[in-house]
Amino acid sequence: MTTDIDQWLAANDEYLAVALEWLRARLGQLVQHSAATPAQAGPATSLVPADSPRSRPFLGRFRQAEAAAIPVPVLPAPASATTPQPPIAKPAAMVAAESADPPPALVLLARRMGLSEFERLTLLLCAAVELDPRLPALYARAQEDSGRPYPTFALALGLFNDPAWDVMSPERPLRYWRLIEISQAGAQALVSSALKADERIVNYLKGLNHLDDRLTPLLAPAVQQPGGLSGSQQQVADLIARQAGRGSGALPVFQLVGSDSECKLLIAHAAAERLGMILYRLPALEIPAQTGDLETFVRLWRREAALLPIALYVEAAGIDHNEAAAHISALRRLVERDTGLLFLDVREAWNDAGRNWLAFDAARPEPSEQKAAWTEALVSPDAGQCERLSAHFNFNLPSIRQIAAAADAEARTEGAELGQALWNHSLRRARPALERLAQLVPAKAGWADLALPLAEKELLRQIIGQVKARGHVYDGWGFRARMNRGLGISVLFAGESGTGKTMAAEVIAGELGLLIFRIDLSAVVSKYIGETEKNLRRLFDAAEDGGAILFFDEADALFGKRSEVKDSHDRYANIEVNYLLQRIEGFRGLAILATNMKASLDAAFLRRLRFIVNFPFPGPTERVAIWRNIFPATVPTTGLDYHRLARLNLTGGSIHNVALNAAFLAADRGTRVTMPLLLEAARTEFRKLEKPVSEADFRWPEAAPAGTGGA
Repeated sequence: MTTDIDQWLAANDEYLAVALEWLRARLGQLVQHSAATPAQAGPATSLVPADSPRSRPFLGRFRQAEAAAIPVPVLPAPASATTPQPPIAKPAAMVAAESADPPPALVLLARRMGLSEFERLTLLLCAAVELDPRLPALYARAQEDSGRPYPTFALALGLFNDPAWDVMSPERPLRYWRLIEISQAGAQALVSSALKADERIVNYLKGLNHLDDRLTPLLAPAVQQPGGLSGSQQQVADLIARQAGRGSGALPVFQLVGSDSECKLLIAHAAAERLGMILYRLPALEIPAQTGDLETFVRLWRREAALLPIALYVEAAGIDHNEAAAHISALRRLVERDTGLLFLDVREAWNDAGRNWLAFDAARPEPSEQKAAWTEALVSPDAGQCERLSAHFNFNLPSIRQIAAAADAEARTEGAELGQALWNHSLRRARPALERLAQLVPAKAGWADLALPLAEKELLRQIIGQVKARGHVYDGWGFRARMNRGLGISVLFAGESGTGKTMAAEVIAGELGLLIFRIDLSAVVSKYIGETEKNLRRLFDAAEDGGAILFFDEADALFGKRSEVKDSHDRYANIEVNYLLQRIEGFRGLAILATNMKASLDAAFLRRLRFIVNFPFPGPTERVAIWRNIFPATVPTTGLDYHRLARLNLTGGSIHNVALNAAFLAADRGTRVTMPLLLEAARTEFRKLEKPVSEADFRWPEAAPAGTGGA
C-alpha cells in the first residue's frame, strides 16, 4: 500500500534527478562556451530508494516547521558577471514539481531558510557533488582547472541567472545557517575556494529528515511515560498549547514551575504533542558556556527548528545559581534568542527582562486525582486504603502506577498483605532522597516509654488523630477549598534536653506507620545567603513525596526573637524564617519542631503553630515510671530500688545514660545490674552534667536486702 510519504519520497527523487540532469546540461553549456568541448551528460543519478529504512521519516516533519527569518536582502552582481549566452531553461517537470504541495525538499528548505533563487541553485550546485560521483570532473572542466573538481562561488556566478555577490556573506542564509562550508586555503580567493554542502542538509534534500548529529550528544528525546496526566495537569498542557498556537512572531518562554520535574516534563510533552511537535530535553549544565560554542549550538538548533517540528525542554530546576554562574549566563543568552517553542523547567519562576516569559504552575495531581489513580491502578481497590494513600503520600500518576504494580506483584507472588505492601513501597519511594538531607530516626519508643502528664499525652493523641483524618476533613468535608494556607500540621515540642521530645516523635511515627527524619536546624542554617532556603526546599520537596514526619531540632536556631535588621544578612535571615514558616504551613505532612529555649522563640512564630506540647522536667512520680521501664526484659538485674533511684534529679535522657552505663559496668565485671553499679554510673552522669555531687547520695549499703526496689 502506497502512503503519502512514499509518494512524496518518489516525487522528491524524481525532482532531484531532473534537477541534476538540468545542472549537468548547464555545466555542459558552460564548458562548451569556455572550451568548445561538448559535455558528456550521463543518466540521472540513482537516489535513496523510497522503501529504504532510512527514508521513513513522517511527512509532517517536512510540512510543519516554520520559515526562518531572512537576514538581509540580496545585492545583485554586476551585469558582466552573468552568463554570456541564453541559459538552458528549467525543464517543465522541474518547474511543476516546485509548485507542488508539498514541494520537494530543496524548495521547502529554501522557503524555510529564506534563500533567494540564486542561493537555492548554489546550494544545489554544492549538494549535487554528493549525489552524482561524475560531477567533480565536470566541475573541473567548467572551471578550466583540473585541480578544482569541486563547486566554487565563481562557478555559481557563471552558471546561474541573477547572481549576487553578497550571498557568501556570513550574514546571508547559506553561511549563517551553516548550509554550506567554505574551505579557504591560505591566501586563496573566496570566490575560488571549495564549497561543500553540510551533511545534514544533503540528507534533508534526499528526504532523510533527522536531528543533526552535532546536537544529539546534548539532546535526548522526551519519552512518553505510562500513566499520563491528571485532569488538572492536562488543563495546563492545553493552555500552553493554545498560547503557543496563537499569532505569529517569537514565542514566549514557557516556564514550568514546581518541585516535580517528571510532572513538568509530562505537561511539556503533552503540549508539544498537541502541537504536533517532538520534544527534546537539554540539561542546563550541558549548554555550551563558551560564546562561540553557544552561538554554534543556537544556530544549529534554530536551523533544526525550521526543518523539523521540534521543541526544546531545558532542565534547570536543579541548577545552582551560585556554583554554575557560567551555565546560568549561557542559559539566559539561549532563551533570549528566538529558539522556537521553548520550555524551561525551574523550581521558581524567572522574571528576566527581554524575551517574553510565561510561568505555569506544574503541580502534582490533586489528592482527589491521586485517589482516583490509586483506585484505577489497583486490581482490587479498597476505598479506605486509596484515601489513606492519597492523604499521606504525594505522588505523580506514573509513580502511583509503578507502586501499585510492584505491590500487586508482591501480594501475588509472596503472599504479602496488599495494603501493607502498598504502604511499604510508598515509604521506600522517597526514602533515598530524604536520607541525603536528614537523619532517619528509628521509631522504637512506645507509649509506655513516655513519662508525661496526661494532658500532654492527650495532645499527642490529638496530633495523631489529625494526621490520620486530614484527607477526610480537608477533601471529604471540603476544608481544602476554603483554606489558602495552614493545611500542614505543625507542632512545637518544648522542654529541656532529655525530657522525651524525640521519644514522643518516635511514638507518633510508630502509631502512624510513617518514617521520621531528624533535621538539626543549626546545621541547616548556612552562612551563605540563600543556601538555607535551598536546603529547606529540597528537604520539604522530598518529605512531601513520601509522607515523612520532619523533626526539626534546635528550632530556636531560626525562630529566635528577631532583632533589628542591620545588614543584608539580617534581611536574608528573616526571609529564611518566613520561607520555613510558609513551607511548614503548606506541608502536607507533619512537621515537629523541638526547642529547649521556648522563651527565646518569636511570638509571631508561636501563633502560627497548630499544637504546642510542653515536656516538663520529670518529677519523682514520672522518674519512678521511667526507671521501671528503662531496662529490656533480658537485662539481669537484682535489688533495684526505683524510689531511691527516682530521688536522683535527672531527665529521662540522663536516666537512659545511667542505665546503659551501669549495664556496661555489669557486663565488664560479670555481674548483674545492681544498685551500687547504678549509683556509680549516676555519679559519672552528675559530673558530666556539672551537677553538684554529694557522696552520700551515691552510697548504697552493702547489706541492703535484695528485691527491696520492686515497689
